[in-house]
Amino acid sequence: MSSKSTEVAPAAPQKALFGSCWSCRLLSGAALIASSVWVYLGPRRVMQQRIPPNMWHITQLTFAVGLFCWGVVVIVDPVGKQIRKDK
Repeated sequence: MSSKSTEVAPAAPQKALFGSCWSCRLLSGAALIASSVWVYLGPRRVMQQRIPPNMWHITQLTFAVGLFCWGVVVIVDPVGKQIRKDK
């Protein structure tokens, strides 16, 4: 008779999207922040000419804020710093 093992292999540790490489996170985050500034400057030029912003300009400004926040999150890496409480 063959013996069937009920042992389960341990799960592989999850690796962060950008890894734990500080220079990779800094470069990626800085690129996202720089792109947010570039997107933000487009509607700002229009508004500096005293032209009221339309819905497209508002959407661009909102997208630029989202890119900026994403860049900060990539640099800070809050997910990689969490510690499990069950250990």
